[in-house]
Amino acid sequence: MTTLHFYGKPGCKGNQRQLEQLAALHVPVEVHDLRAEAWTAERLLQFLEPLPVAEWFNPTAPRVASGEIRPQELGAEEALELLLSEPLLTRRPLLQRGERFLVGFEAAQVDSLLELPAGSIGSGLEGCACGKHG
Repeated sequence: MTTLHFYGKPGCKGNQRQLEQLAALHVPVEVHDLRAEAWTAERLLQFLEPLPVAEWFNPTAPRVASGEIRPQELGAEEALELLLSEPLLTRRPLLQRGERFLVGFEAAQVDSLLELPAGSIGSGLEGCACGKHG
Protein backbone atom coordinates (compact mmCIF):
# COMPACT_ATOMS: atom_id res chain seq x y z
CA MET A 1 0.00 0.00 0.00
CA THR A 2 1.23 3.49 -0.84
CA THR A 3 2.32 5.51 2.19
CA LEU A 4 -0.23 7.94 3.58
CA HIS A 5 1.17 11.36 4.47
CA PHE A 6 -0.66 12.63 7.56
CA TYR A 7 -0.33 16.35 8.36
CA GLY A 8 -1.60 16.99 11.87
CA LYS A 9 -0.84 18.62 15.18
CA PRO A 10 1.40 16.70 17.59
CA GLY A 11 -0.39 16.28 20.89
CA CYS A 12 -3.86 16.55 19.34
CA LYS A 13 -5.97 13.78 20.85
CA GLY A 14 -8.17 13.62 17.77
CA ASN A 15 -5.18 13.16 15.48
CA GLN A 16 -3.80 10.54 17.87
CA ARG A 17 -7.04 8.52 17.69
CA GLN A 18 -6.98 8.77 13.90
CA LEU A 19 -3.38 7.53 13.77
CA GLU A 20 -4.25 4.65 16.10
CA GLN A 21 -7.08 3.63 13.74
CA LEU A 22 -4.70 3.71 10.77
CA ALA A 23 -2.10 1.65 12.66
CA ALA A 24 -4.75 -0.94 13.54
CA LEU A 25 -5.47 -1.28 9.81
CA HIS A 26 -1.72 -1.59 9.05
CA VAL A 27 -1.74 1.52 6.89
CA PRO A 28 1.81 2.81 6.29
CA VAL A 29 1.79 6.40 7.54
CA GLU A 30 4.35 9.18 7.50
CA VAL A 31 3.37 11.79 10.09
CA HIS A 32 4.14 15.47 9.53
CA ASP A 33 3.69 18.42 11.88
CA LEU A 34 1.27 20.75 10.09
CA ARG A 35 2.96 23.73 11.78
CA ALA A 36 6.47 22.82 10.62
CA GLU A 37 5.73 22.42 6.92
CA ALA A 38 6.87 25.11 4.49
CA TRP A 39 3.41 25.58 2.98
CA THR A 40 2.88 27.48 -0.23
CA ALA A 41 -0.47 28.56 -1.59
CA GLU A 42 -0.17 26.07 -4.44
CA ARG A 43 0.64 23.16 -2.14
CA LEU A 44 -2.13 23.93 0.34
CA LEU A 45 -4.66 24.35 -2.46
CA GLN A 46 -3.98 20.78 -3.58
CA PHE A 47 -5.79 19.74 -0.41
CA LEU A 48 -8.32 22.56 -0.08
CA GLU A 49 -9.48 23.45 -3.57
CA PRO A 50 -12.34 20.93 -3.90
CA LEU A 51 -13.99 22.25 -0.72
CA PRO A 52 -15.99 25.40 0.01
CA VAL A 53 -13.79 27.99 1.77
CA ALA A 54 -15.63 27.61 5.09
CA GLU A 55 -14.62 23.92 5.19
CA TRP A 56 -10.94 24.82 4.97
CA PHE A 57 -10.99 25.94 8.60
CA ASN A 58 -10.79 24.03 11.86
CA PRO A 59 -14.06 24.97 13.58
CA THR A 60 -12.51 24.40 17.02
CA ALA A 61 -9.55 26.75 16.43
CA PRO A 62 -9.95 29.44 19.11
CA ARG A 63 -10.14 32.35 16.64
CA VAL A 64 -12.79 30.52 14.61
CA ALA A 65 -14.78 29.21 17.58
CA SER A 66 -14.88 32.69 19.14
CA GLY A 67 -16.20 34.25 15.94
CA GLU A 68 -13.11 36.44 15.47
CA ILE A 69 -12.62 34.67 12.13
CA ARG A 70 -15.79 33.87 10.19
CA PRO A 71 -14.76 31.46 7.42
CA GLN A 72 -18.15 31.65 5.71
CA GLU A 73 -17.53 35.36 5.08
CA LEU A 74 -14.05 34.99 3.56
CA GLY A 75 -12.98 34.81 -0.04
CA ALA A 76 -10.51 32.15 -1.12
CA GLU A 77 -7.52 34.51 -1.32
CA GLU A 78 -8.06 36.01 2.15
CA ALA A 79 -8.72 32.57 3.64
CA LEU A 80 -5.57 31.15 2.10
CA GLU A 81 -3.48 34.02 3.49
CA LEU A 82 -4.83 33.31 6.99
CA LEU A 83 -4.13 29.58 6.74
CA LEU A 84 -0.60 30.14 5.47
CA SER A 85 0.16 32.58 8.29
CA GLU A 86 -1.50 30.46 10.99
CA PRO A 87 -1.52 26.76 10.00
CA LEU A 88 -3.49 25.64 13.06
CA LEU A 89 -6.53 27.38 11.59
CA THR A 90 -6.53 24.65 8.95
CA ARG A 91 -8.97 21.78 9.30
CA ARG A 92 -6.98 18.65 9.96
CA PRO A 93 -5.61 16.25 9.28
CA LEU A 94 -4.50 16.90 5.76
CA LEU A 95 -4.00 13.54 4.07
CA GLN A 96 -2.08 12.70 0.92
CA ARG A 97 -1.75 9.33 -0.73
CA GLY A 98 0.04 9.48 -4.06
CA GLU A 99 -1.65 12.24 -6.04
CA ARG A 100 -4.87 12.15 -4.01
CA PHE A 101 -5.57 14.70 -1.28
CA LEU A 102 -8.11 14.92 1.53
CA VAL A 103 -8.99 17.35 4.30
CA GLY A 104 -10.38 15.92 7.53
CA PHE A 105 -11.05 12.35 8.59
CA GLU A 106 -14.57 11.51 7.46
CA ALA A 107 -14.74 7.70 7.48
CA ALA A 108 -16.15 7.08 3.99
CA GLN A 109 -13.71 9.51 2.38
CA VAL A 110 -10.72 7.99 4.19
CA ASP A 111 -11.86 4.47 3.20
CA SER A 112 -11.98 5.64 -0.42
CA LEU A 113 -8.60 7.40 -0.24
CA LEU A 114 -6.99 4.25 1.17
CA GLU A 115 -8.95 1.91 -1.12
CA LEU A 116 -10.33 0.06 1.90
CA PRO A 117 -13.70 -1.67 2.09
CA ALA A 118 -16.53 0.64 3.17
CA GLY A 119 -16.73 0.82 6.95
CA SER A 120 -13.05 -0.02 7.58
CA ILE A 121 -12.43 3.35 9.21
CA GLY A 122 -14.55 3.74 12.31
CA SER A 123 -16.99 6.59 12.61
CA GLY A 124 -16.65 9.45 15.08
CA LEU A 125 -12.99 10.16 14.36
CA GLU A 126 -13.51 13.50 12.59
CA GLY A 127 -12.73 16.58 14.65
CA CYS A 128 -11.06 17.47 17.89
CA ALA A 129 -11.45 14.86 20.63
CA CYS A 130 -11.87 17.54 23.27
CA GLY A 131 -13.84 19.94 21.09
CA LYS A 132 -12.12 23.15 22.16
CA HIS A 133 -8.38 23.26 21.56
CA GLY A 134 -8.03 23.97 17.84
